[in-house]
Amino acid sequence: MSEASSSIEHQCHIAADICQRARLSRDARFDGRFFTGVFSTGIYCRPICPAPAPLEKNVRYFDSPVQAANAGLRPCLRCRPDSAPNSRAWLGTQATFNQAVEFIDQGVMSGDDGISIAQLAEQLAITPRYLNKLFNTHIGTSAKQYALYRQVLFAKQLLVESQLAITDIAFASGFNSIRRFNDAFKNILTLAPSDVRRQAIAEESSGQITLKLSYRPPFAWDYLIGFYRVRQVAGMEWVTGDCYRRSFNISGVIGVMTVHHDAAKHRLLLSIELNDPKDISQLMMLVSRIRRMLDVDADMAQIGLGLSSYQALGAEVTQGIRIPGVPTAFEAACRAVLGQQVSVTQACKLLNTLVEHYGERVMIQGQSYLLFPTAKRLANASLKMFKMPNSRKQALIGLAQFVAEHPDAKVEDWLQVKGIGPWTIAYTQLRGEQQPDVLLSSDLVIKNGLKCYLKKQQSEISAKRYQKFADELAAKVSPWGSYLTLQIWHQATLNSDKTSAPAHEPRSPTNK
Repeated sequence: MSEASSSIEHQCHIAADICQRARLSRDARFDGRFFTGVFSTGIYCRPICPAPAPLEKNVRYFDSPVQAANAGLRPCLRCRPDSAPNSRAWLGTQATFNQAVEFIDQGVMSGDDGISIAQLAEQLAITPRYLNKLFNTHIGTSAKQYALYRQVLFAKQLLVESQLAITDIAFASGFNSIRRFNDAFKNILTLAPSDVRRQAIAEESSGQITLKLSYRPPFAWDYLIGFYRVRQVAGMEWVTGDCYRRSFNISGVIGVMTVHHDAAKHRLLLSIELNDPKDISQLMMLVSRIRRMLDVDADMAQIGLGLSSYQALGAEVTQGIRIPGVPTAFEAACRAVLGQQVSVTQACKLLNTLVEHYGERVMIQGQSYLLFPTAKRLANASLKMFKMPNSRKQALIGLAQFVAEHPDAKVEDWLQVKGIGPWTIAYTQLRGEQQPDVLLSSDLVIKNGLKCYLKKQQSEISAKRYQKFADELAAKVSPWGSYLTLQIWHQATLNSDKTSAPAHEPRSPTNK
């Protein structure tokens, strides 16, 4: 055993023997769930690294790349740990720490508008000292150092995968000066940015920023793109073949995203075109949001185990179904309101009318796009062109007014708006916030789906019996209720196709 590796303890929540088998077989299902430190070469790798496997005596396993870096290792230039799927399994159950990591991963501490450790601690309602204690306890480094490491890894990804100038990459990854960027890069990765750039393969650039988003298989891409296809909005979304393209306005950053699926290499190919080149400083936030929107980092192995209670009822489960998110919670809520009690076709018509009349038209790279209407724009809308109950129109306008006046309010606070009920909030949490544990038990399609299994146990089904059954199942599958919701919706669509009946949008009870 090497002297360096023998002094480092196993720092992984997954047992060492499991890690060994995973790396020797290059099992993509473990990609991003742990990292292999190779002390004979001084690098750390992903489990899928194509390099010859090192001897077990020379390796140690880590939960995160930060821990590997703290052990004096640098990232492998072949498997590129910076492009591994993110993993949350190593975070444990400390909710405050999890939220802090999520904020930092979104880039809240980077760039000119980045907040300080004190401000982050204030948002989390804790002291800066306790915040750093959490980080040192969980990953052995400070919150500030973790944030810096995330910036450097994102910069490394851009150096390899994009044709952005090194200066632009420095600002895109949240650094305020080239000198600071170079110093941090060399200190953390023991490489100069120019060294990494020279190893990247040069490709033609057309104003696009292209990145590779790795995932852990399985990924039911056909399901995801099919979900988007039947709900696409003209001028805002396009689904052609296996490609999904749409415009977005995320936190004031306007652009267009295009996503292709590279199934052979377990990754999505993401291209981003920005309306304003100055918004490059928000790229880290954008990529983080898009990863979440496409549910790239879902651990389908864990989710599959969580759905075993549903399968035990005799249900079929489609492997790899992920949450089909939208860029903002407000858009998800609008889709929920317009989709109540109507078919997918009718809901899509209403949605297209909404975007056509109230969406902003922008030119990006010489092409015209529609953006989903902002809350401020809809707050003053008449909605006279809509053929739907006036109460629903007022609910949509009231929601827009509330969000425009309280942009930082939580989704749960939207219940104050007349006509916005629990179903709409839950749907928004599912598709707008991509929360993993939302079982829409009051949804009519979900009710019909679950009652089929309840009927096998009881001849008569009352509302009380159904709710007890749904609550018990929700507890068993938690924290993966959202994926159960999607499975039941998907199964209803498959059954509808078999009987040639018209498919319906998941429908809610009337919101009071």
